[in-house]
Amino acid sequence: MLELILGGARSGKSAFAERLALDHEGVVTYVATARALDEEMRERIETHRARRPAHWRLQESPLALAETLSQLDEPNGLILVDCLTLWLTNALLAEEAEAWESELLRLLELLESPPAGRILLVSNEVGQGITPLEPLSRRFVDEAGRLHQALAARASRVWWVTAGLPQCLKGACSS
Repeated sequence: MLELILGGARSGKSAFAERLALDHEGVVTYVATARALDEEMRERIETHRARRPAHWRLQESPLALAETLSQLDEPNGLILVDCLTLWLTNALLAEEAEAWESELLRLLELLESPPAGRILLVSNEVGQGITPLEPLSRRFVDEAGRLHQALAARASRVWWVTAGLPQCLKGACSS
C-alpha cells in the first residue's frame, strides 16, 4: 500500500511517519534522501537518526529513488522515504539538465505497480505561499506540486500533518 504524508516545515510529518512505521511488525527500511552538505543539515540528519530504532534498515538514496525502491521488495516490509522534496532538490541541482524528468518518470512508473508491502512517502508541501522570485525556486515549487498530485493520485492513503496532528485526506483513516 502506498501512502503520501504531506505537511509544512516542522509540521510533525516525519515523526508521524515514524510512528506509523513503529507499529509495523515486519522489516522497516528507512530511505533517506538528504545530503549532509553543511553543519545544519548534518544536525538535522543526526536528529532523525537518533529517533529511529536501531533495528530499522537504512538506505541512503539522494538520487535514483526508483532504483532503490525496486530493490526493496519485501512482501511484509515497510519502506519509509524521507523526504521527497530533498530528493527533488538533489535532482534539480544535479549537473544533467534532464535529471529531474527522468527521475520522476522512473518513480511514477515504479509506483504504478509498487513493491510489495507498505510504502510511506514523506514530503514538504511548499505551494501555499507566495510565488518565489527566482526561476529555480519557482521550478521547485511547480515540480513539487506536480509530484504531490501524481503521487496522491496513486496513493491508497494521503495524510496532511499540521502542528503534529495528522488528518487523513484520502483512503481509510485508521493509521
